[in-house]
Amino acid sequence: MKAYVFPGQGAQFVGMGKNLYDSSPMAKELFEKANEILGFRITDLMFSGTDEDLRQTKVTQPAIFLHSVILAVTLGEDFKPDMVAGHSLGEFSALVASKALSFEDGLRLVAARSGAMQKACEMKPSTMAAILGLDDAKVEEICKSIGEVVVPANYNSPGQLVISGSIKGIETACEQLKAAGARRALPLKVGGAFHSPLMEPARIELAEAIHATTINAPMCPIYQNATAQPVTDPETIKANLVAQLTAPVLWTQIVQHMIADGADQFVELGPGSVLQGLVQKIGKEVTVSGLS
Repeated sequence: MKAYVFPGQGAQFVGMGKNLYDSSPMAKELFEKANEILGFRITDLMFSGTDEDLRQTKVTQPAIFLHSVILAVTLGEDFKPDMVAGHSLGEFSALVASKALSFEDGLRLVAARSGAMQKACEMKPSTMAAILGLDDAKVEEICKSIGEVVVPANYNSPGQLVISGSIKGIETACEQLKAAGARRALPLKVGGAFHSPLMEPARIELAEAIHATTINAPMCPIYQNATAQPVTDPETIKANLVAQLTAPVLWTQIVQHMIADGADQFVELGPGSVLQGLVQKIGKEVTVSGLS
């Protein structure tokens, strides 16, 4: 069975999507429609902007979404997923690719999400760090003991967990996690504490937009970040999308459940190859490929 997976923030690169734009009239039309909806030429920033331009949350999120979704659209009849999933932002790409959300509504929600997250980041300075080589349970235990907002944010693969929280909390946690045996504790260059309680203002703002948007049953089950379970019911999809902003991304558990449900081929659609590496670490027996 074939699973398609869609990357999240961090996969962007200058030049992303340009080959698609130049080689496919259908892709060009969708990119131009996106420029119209967003009210600025995101294609200019994607194709020939700077790394700094692309790092702005309001640019990064729609850029990755567009690259992933337009790739899926250009596959046409060849896009036949048995199941889909997306890492964080990638969940929106997965929903559009699997026909649960229209292209226009998906892009509007991603724009609303990135704007709400940017505002939440500005309200309270916060950050994230990647913890490598330590058992998940140990990381969870130390996060709880810090006395500041520090929580597991991304369960990326066994031995790779990203934590999220206040700047002071993350600094303290990194020291304690290294002392507890973590191979590395790497502060990440991000705008704030994504997938943590500090995103609550963004969750409240986005909930309104999500509940006002039509979501249909997808063409195949989508394994959602907040629960790692396969879902096809539109109302459950909405509830999980709202929860996603303050809940951890259960990527390890998602891939494990997909494999248990029969996935033996994983295809990453979108920029970069981060998810291919993570999937390979989680399920060594599956085949992994990507289209970017």
